[in-house]
Amino acid sequence: MFVGYNAFHFSYWVSSASNYIIGSIVSYFLNKYFTFQNKEKSAKQIVMFVVNITICYLLAYGLAKPVVSWILNGQSKTVQDNLSMLVGMGAFVVFNYLGQRLFVFKKSDEGARNE
Repeated sequence: MFVGYNAFHFSYWVSSASNYIIGSIVSYFLNKYFTFQNKEKSAKQIVMFVVNITICYLLAYGLAKPVVSWILNGQSKTVQDNLSMLVGMGAFVVFNYLGQRLFVFKKSDEGARNE
């Protein structure tokens, strides 16, 4: 994300979005099989994952950019955008974990009873 923004001069949104598109594909498999040890196979779960990632991304980066820009009003756009991406990254991790834990890979009541 930072290389895309600083070295290739992609915009804030292109840099952060491309990072999360690639990262989310890897994240789905790692979280499904290792973090949440979920064995369910369904298209619904994949759709929920994509919706969760999209909402978390838009929320985290949509909030980070104006808040950091407001706080760092006197700084350059580059400083503001880099710190916005850093703050957005932290917020995304929290939002995404909660979304995956509570919605995407939530254990069903039936599965929870059998454990």
